[in-house]
Amino acid sequence: MKAIVQDTYGSSDVLELRDIEKPRPGRGEVLIAVRAAALDAGVWHLMSGRPYLLRLMGFGLRAPKVTVRGREVAGRVEAVGEGVTAFRPGDEVFGICEGSFAEYANARQDKLAAAPAGLPLERAAALPVSGLTALQALRDVGRVRPGQRVLVIGAAGGVGTFAVQLARAYGAHVTGVCSTTKTELVRSLGADEVIDYTREEFADGVRRYDLILDTAGNRPLRHLRRALTPRGTLVIVGGEGGGDWLGGTDRVLRAALLNPFVRHGLKGIFAAERRADLEVLKGFVEDGSLTPAIQETCALGGVAEAVDRLHRGGARGKILIRP
Repeated sequence: MKAIVQDTYGSSDVLELRDIEKPRPGRGEVLIAVRAAALDAGVWHLMSGRPYLLRLMGFGLRAPKVTVRGREVAGRVEAVGEGVTAFRPGDEVFGICEGSFAEYANARQDKLAAAPAGLPLERAAALPVSGLTALQALRDVGRVRPGQRVLVIGAAGGVGTFAVQLARAYGAHVTGVCSTTKTELVRSLGADEVIDYTREEFADGVRRYDLILDTAGNRPLRHLRRALTPRGTLVIVGGEGGGDWLGGTDRVLRAALLNPFVRHGLKGIFAAERRADLEVLKGFVEDGSLTPAIQETCALGGVAEAVDRLHRGGARGKILIRP
């Protein structure tokens, strides 16, 4: 089968399209015939091995432990391993695995859910990582409530496009922050207001928000806090820039240290990969509250260029990969 493989850390030129052996499902695993995969921001970090903290966390010190890239997947169950009871061959599923940039991939049954009805199967690949992150950042960390004013920074990105829609579904008044060329997309997702950060400062000290999700960049905490209500909450979702060792995660550490001493809630999130929340996303899709925003679809051979585009900050929703 064909797959995108990397043997060493580096820039996108370490990604190669190769023929490799088709995997077999182990105990508790499902073999998926991949209909589509999707890019998330973590792909660049796993490819490059930066920040170096990732290597110390078990992803491989000198070379990646997992050599086939891609984590978001949608497809049809080809075979099941011993102990699998949730799925059977022929089922259409979506979820999280290791190695989805391939024609076939193994996934644990507890990280999969039945594909949403009424949504083309390939588009379901956009949901898992970015959708779970947005859901848990709003519901579990930010504790969003009806009537709150929510600001989503990076509203046109993978997580941001889901966060705008989910915040609306939870009854919040949503303001999205993005660049000029992406304002119409963010409005189309249901944002009540859109701020073009190239023309307007959202932290002007006048407008205040109960909850801010920062899904983009590396803005200082003091800057973001100017836009919070006196007891508002900031949730940092990832982060770019920073040094080689910690990258954007240094803000999460600083927020945790500062949090006990201020009235604001300053929090970070590391999303949990669980079927129960995939089912929640499925429900939002099926009731019409959530629709994946797709920027483009490319073949396996175009993955390296797509990763570069995503890392340069040009995201307008999700990029799908078709084997």
